[in-house]
Amino acid sequence: MQVILKENVENLGFKDDLVKVKNGYGRNYLIPHGKAVLATTSSKKVLAENLRQKAFKEKKIIDDAMALGEKIMTLVLKIPSKVGIGDKLFGSVSAPDLVKAFEANGHEIKKNAIAIPGKNIKRLGSYEAKIRLHREVSIQFPFEIIPEKR
Repeated sequence: MQVILKENVENLGFKDDLVKVKNGYGRNYLIPHGKAVLATTSSKKVLAENLRQKAFKEKKIIDDAMALGEKIMTLVLKIPSKVGIGDKLFGSVSAPDLVKAFEANGHEIKKNAIAIPGKNIKRLGSYEAKIRLHREVSIQFPFEIIPEKR
């Protein structure tokens, strides 16, 4: 029996995949639990049209993410922080601090999209954070931590 998956099923396939399963598995588990639909000729045509539309929308989303990445790369971020002896910070700089700095420059980026090596920074200097704008688009963003003016 062929079915079209409506969601990801472990050890079977991903959403919108056309898979062949045993009759009992399809009739008694996948279809009643809403995880799949029977693959008829009309449902295959609907699937093909949905995949075509999804590819078009996905391309636009990826293009928007690339454009945002290019805008972000033009920024020069210098994050001021309180400093003690030997360039050591009081506290640390982490992803939420970068989010605040981006918001101050008019860009909205989620905290979980920013990955800082070591999770937080405890010294002055230049660093790079990996920013994931889309599952296929990520950038390495350079920033600097400077001493706060008193």
